[in-house]
Amino acid sequence: MDHQLIGNHPSIQKIRELIRLVSDTALNVLLLGETGTGKEVVARLLHTSSPRREKRFIKVNCAALPLTLLESELFGYEKGAFTRADKFKPGKFELASDGVIFLDQIGDMPMLLQAKLLEVLQSGEFARLGGTEVVKVNAWVIASTNHNLEQDIREGRFREDLYYRLNIIKVELPPLRARKEDIPVLSEYFVEKYRKEFESTNHFQLGGLIREVFGAYHWPGNVRELSSTIIRLMLGDEPEEVKSELLANMVADRISVPNVGTVAEKAGEAEEQAKQGVMSLKAVKADAAQEIEKKAILNALEVARWNKKEAAKILKISYKSLFNKMHGHGINIKRRF
Repeated sequence: MDHQLIGNHPSIQKIRELIRLVSDTALNVLLLGETGTGKEVVARLLHTSSPRREKRFIKVNCAALPLTLLESELFGYEKGAFTRADKFKPGKFELASDGVIFLDQIGDMPMLLQAKLLEVLQSGEFARLGGTEVVKVNAWVIASTNHNLEQDIREGRFREDLYYRLNIIKVELPPLRARKEDIPVLSEYFVEKYRKEFESTNHFQLGGLIREVFGAYHWPGNVRELSSTIIRLMLGDEPEEVKSELLANMVADRISVPNVGTVAEKAGEAEEQAKQGVMSLKAVKADAAQEIEKKAILNALEVARWNKKEAAKILKISYKSLFNKMHGHGINIKRRF
């Protein structure tokens, strides 16, 4: 699988250098960053850059399983340890010995299991569920989270001693909105990547206006959202729909919407139409703005589960204004979630 850290922003260059320096040490690494910033990419690059590259890379999603299942997944169990445990099963720590274990979403690990993990990190030993035999392991532990673990410690949701044990080397991945100059190079990378994966023969390119919207958008889903958006465009989603959706998301997230995308495109078309006496530039701009406003209102209503008071707060308008605008756009005022 292809794993690359794409970008020229100083923060990305610093992470590349850190990977080079850390990969030979096997010191515990804590990866911090919002969802979609590339934490797993960095974890895999650490693995492939290290002397352990020929050994296993085992990923465990700590948020995906309840306490009992996560414990057996990490540490394994002996035959008869619980109902339906009809045979011995090694845990992920055991399988990752001499390799890497990647504890994804470590901030969601239950407190009871955090204590056992701490013991393993301190001693390199544990017992499988239902067993007494001591299992010794030598796994390089890389953990990641989108939580503010220091706040979780203050609020009693994460062990302070475990935090310091994991946080020997800390790598903070920036959100995409903090390195917008990397959006063009990331976009080109994903276009080329998916052209090969889809075995596409067409020469898909991102238009100038969609690039403009990409540069203005705040990307709450970060690089993962950018990647998914490019897939949608390459598989046939209308660029106009994608642009309107991104602009509507900005309104719903209370981000100032720039004069790009639909409005800019309509305005450009209007210049030619105005020369031909078809309609005025002002009229086309107004029409485009109305289109965006309607999409933004519908998006806010969906986010608020059609609670109109909450939707009005999201849109930063009065409750009465929302009703008037819904009526003007033909949106069903009586609809309930």
